[in-house]
Amino acid sequence: MSWDAARYDRWFETPEGRFAFAAERRLLEAVVAGWPRRGKSLLEVGCGTGLFLDLLYHTGFDVTGVDRSESMVAAARERLGKRADIQVANGESLGFEDNEFDYVVLWSVLEFCDDPLGALREAARVAARGVLVGFLNRWSLYWLSHGRNRPGHSLGRARWFSWPEMRRMAEQGLGRPPRYARSVLPGPKSTWREAAPWKYLNAPLYPVCLGAFAALRVDYVDEKPLTPVGTLKAEPGMG
Repeated sequence: MSWDAARYDRWFETPEGRFAFAAERRLLEAVVAGWPRRGKSLLEVGCGTGLFLDLLYHTGFDVTGVDRSESMVAAARERLGKRADIQVANGESLGFEDNEFDYVVLWSVLEFCDDPLGALREAARVAARGVLVGFLNRWSLYWLSHGRNRPGHSLGRARWFSWPEMRRMAEQGLGRPPRYARSVLPGPKSTWREAAPWKYLNAPLYPVCLGAFAALRVDYVDEKPLTPVGTLKAEPGMG
């Protein structure tokens, strides 16, 4: 699948895109809260134009990004400059050493992989301390409007995952069950608005099976949870 970096970024400038980005940011910060950051290296596989890689940099990680799209890599390099090393690479065959990074993040990228299980195994190979996976939830209302029967749309061509499917694949590919998982945006796209009552509906983190965007975290070492401003104060179970 070819990608238009400018079109990708323009969507995040729409009202719905800004709302979704804010929700995904809350989810990312909450799931990553269990990882220490200072002096820790992090690789984002499928970094796109660097939107989420930039967030991860500002939370304190030393970041590297890879994407198989040259246009996406060019846009990410322009966004992050010298703050990140960004390369063209296929997440299913990474040119890095075993345990080269402390952490690996795959954020809404498995949906577009030819071999998502292989991408998870590669992530586990190069990650010494943990892996975080964000994914589009096939059990969500958003899938009914944007994932089903829309072959001409990029999300319609994506492979959406149910929570049981993703959990099984994560255990198989990453070698451990997820330690923590949550989701955001439980309603359809029409509810992604700042007006009441929708902003209150979309403010919390939800059980992983409910929201449009979900994330899980696998830890390879015991970590002392850290809480960024505005995120959860404790890590509840997956529910």
